Amino acid sequence: MLHARMLTYLDEVVRCGSIRQAAERLHVAPSSINRQILALEEEYGAPLFERMHRRLRLTAVGELVITHVRQTLAEHGRLQTRISELHGRRRGVVRIATMVGLATAVLPPVIDALQRRNPFIKLIVQALSLPGNIDALESGSADIGFAFNLPDDPKLRLVASAQMQIGAVVAPTHPLAAKQAVHLSECVGFPLVLPDRSLTIGRIIAEAFEKSSIATDLAMESNSVDLIKQVVLRGDWITIVNHVDAEPERSRGDLVFLPLLDDHVGRHVLKLVHRARGTLDAAQSLVLEELRDLTFAIGRSGPQKSPTPALAGPAKDDTL
Repeated sequence: MLHARMLTYLDEVVRCGSIRQAAERLHVAPSSINRQILALEEEYGAPLFERMHRRLRLTAVGELVITHVRQTLAEHGRLQTRISELHGRRRGVVRIATMVGLATAVLPPVIDALQRRNPFIKLIVQALSLPGNIDALESGSADIGFAFNLPDDPKLRLVASAQMQIGAVVAPTHPLAAKQAVHLSECVGFPLVLPDRSLTIGRIIAEAFEKSSIATDLAMESNSVDLIKQVVLRGDWITIVNHVDAEPERSRGDLVFLPLLDDHVGRHVLKLVHRARGTLDAAQSLVLEELRDLTFAIGRSGPQKSPTPALAGPAKDDTL
């Protein structure tokens, strides 16, 4: 079995794509990591990485090794959990892959409640892009996925899902604020600030405008929904997001959410999944149950209610 320190080093290098960045995150010298990788490549008689411009990419041998590394790290985590349980301490590490908007607008109260009831569970929450979520789940670096528009994948098991309502968001003083709902065409007469295509909601909105043959003249676009909302708070700006992204400000009366009436707006679906292979330990099952209840609550809430966790009966898993 590989040395425990080497496991961590190699896993972090793959995540960062760089020895220097991995060294910074692990607080060790880059030369120390590089020496261990070189020694391992000499032992296997093959390179683990392709040295590309400013980035490392796994070779075929490297892919085999990192799969073993992550399986070993996961097994070690489960072993620690079982040993702690034998000593009467319920411990566990649960790794969640999610997205920035969900991490900032939805998860904080759930994480707080989990910690209060289960202080011995450690949560590792990664805010990633959609491809990043998929990679984390398939590689085993995340136990649970909580993200928008995760694709069908036999390696993942669907626990719960919720359809997001998409709408225009304006300040209470905006000329459209008195409406109950709007069409896309009503939004183009005002300064538009939209999520860019790196976000799932950004791609959905851009495709909706294209299918409706509506030309847009964006005043601003960004991959930060928080920044976008701060801009909208300050005047005649208008944005388009889902109702969960707008909920914190809407519930305080700072912003107004106006559902879109257009037929060309794509689906924005929140999905809660876990890897189909293997079994969940006690800590992972507990966190999954909390997130399942939250997902059901969000699906029921719509833009008129705050998405707070609610109790629900046992979920029936379906394969994605």
